[in-house]
Amino acid sequence: MTHLLKLRSFLKPYFGKILLNLFILLGITGLSLIVPRIIRSVIDDGLTRGETGYLVRAALLLLGLGLLSAALNLGNRYLSEWIAARVGYDLRNRMYDHIQRLPFTYHDHVQSGQLISRCIEDVRSIERFAGGSVAELLRFVILTVGILAIMLADNARLAIIALLPMVPLILMTSSFGTKIGKLFFAVDQAIGEVSNRLQENVVGVQVVRAFARERYEIERFDAANRDVFKTWVHVIDEWSKIMPTTNWLIALSTMLILWFGGQMVIEGTLTVGAIVAFNAYVLMMAEPAQSLTGLVNAGGEAAAGAQRVFEVLETEPEIQSPPDAVKLETLRGEVEFRNVGLKYQNEHTASLEDVSVHVQPNQLIALIGPTGSGKTSFVNLIPRFYDVTSGAVLVDGWDVRRLDLVSLRRQIGIVLQTSLLFSDTIKANIAYGRPDATMDEIIAAAQAAQAHDFIIGFPNGYDTIVGERGVTLSGGQRQRVAIARALLMNPRILILDDSTSSVDTQTEKLIQAALDKLMEGRTTFVIAHRLSTVRRADLILVMDKGRIVERGTHEELLQRGGLYKEIHDLQLVDHAKFAEEMEEVKIPSALNRADETF
Repeated sequence: MTHLLKLRSFLKPYFGKILLNLFILLGITGLSLIVPRIIRSVIDDGLTRGETGYLVRAALLLLGLGLLSAALNLGNRYLSEWIAARVGYDLRNRMYDHIQRLPFTYHDHVQSGQLISRCIEDVRSIERFAGGSVAELLRFVILTVGILAIMLADNARLAIIALLPMVPLILMTSSFGTKIGKLFFAVDQAIGEVSNRLQENVVGVQVVRAFARERYEIERFDAANRDVFKTWVHVIDEWSKIMPTTNWLIALSTMLILWFGGQMVIEGTLTVGAIVAFNAYVLMMAEPAQSLTGLVNAGGEAAAGAQRVFEVLETEPEIQSPPDAVKLETLRGEVEFRNVGLKYQNEHTASLEDVSVHVQPNQLIALIGPTGSGKTSFVNLIPRFYDVTSGAVLVDGWDVRRLDLVSLRRQIGIVLQTSLLFSDTIKANIAYGRPDATMDEIIAAAQAAQAHDFIIGFPNGYDTIVGERGVTLSGGQRQRVAIARALLMNPRILILDDSTSSVDTQTEKLIQAALDKLMEGRTTFVIAHRLSTVRRADLILVMDKGRIVERGTHEELLQRGGLYKEIHDLQLVDHAKFAEEMEEVKIPSALNRADETF
């Protein structure tokens, strides 16, 4: 329950409404406590004396109290649900905001389905508890205190006898509350796994269909769903053990009142009205007492949800702007790597080792090398997606760890190897980095990225909805929209992570021609596997196993005869072999057409 106490900061802004609701609860409880006293008075005074007028006044009073209680209950329910919904709203916003600031290292090791489950299911369990269960629990506490005071004042001996069965009830409920939190944590974890399986399947639906793995995915989901069922059954099993005992203890309390109270009535030490009132008070406690295990149940579920929520909220972002962060309004574009080393979390080998390079403003830097050589890791350090484990990355002479992240990243345009578009219009996707961009600026960026022609070919043009992750566009179209998005920001540093890999050769030439012009006046880092895109670079960095093994221009590297020349020659051989195979295909085809002609 300690995790539920952490919600105090979220409740603090609504202290006034909480206080008002507490007063309403006191009013409801007070009215409930008055009713048995009126019934006692009716039996002992009205019926004994035969005063009809007294009975009528008592009936009207009970009716008025009932109407007032109904109005107060309505106010209590509204305020409780409003506060719960508002806390849920604030929690979801805080979660989403915090997730945006968590570093890539966190997302590398956390399943997205689990995060979705925490934002939705776990927050909802807290809402359910705060909405009804907390009010019921407070009402039970206030009611119990009031009933104890009245019963002890009326007849202490009978009160103690009647309340004896409540002692084991409280002990059992306390034990159940301690156990249920752990059980619900397991339930929430299982639900998170189901959410993760569902999210993975929806995202990877094309791969599933392509490999005809529907049955396999169904079985995986069934296994995760079965875990949810088993953990829930465990909770139900524990709850079912305590519920019948609760009912039996309440019945025992009523029996004790009738037995011992009846004897007191016979002896003349207690009135009939008093024993009826005593029984009414016990029955009044019966309903909330019976639901006490349910309240503890809801509390355990909420506590488990709060634990999972605060596990995220209490994760401090490893990468954030320092308190005395330097804001660079305009970058010159100078980039320097000083003996940089990078080792990802839980990785045994370093991704970068002793990398040093000094890039002057407006230079075009190309990175080439085998897969896994560290090219993407290299460029990811410039916008500080990750922090170096040794050395330093400097922009305009400043260590990026000293700079304000927002001011840094707003001046760096990035086109990733896998372009991601949002389920929105093409216009909104291009203007994602600059929501205030004019339509003319958006069109200019699209034209520069060779995207304008295919965009205006759609019935809705720039207002076309591209669908989730841009699935309604081809790979080349998505990439060109992503390039337009980066270019619209007019960044001082441009990072192209193999950004032409998803387009055909003709489109690549068009995009490259546009990029040649747009790369003027800015520092550009290009990762490419095709040598045609790196020939004109001011500096080519050849990487292998996290190190820069060669550096120089295209001609210089060819003359040295190292890894770059090997890659170059291999691509030339591949192109020659491809051309030869195409010729072999064309000759038989031509002969077949000739045979058909003659």
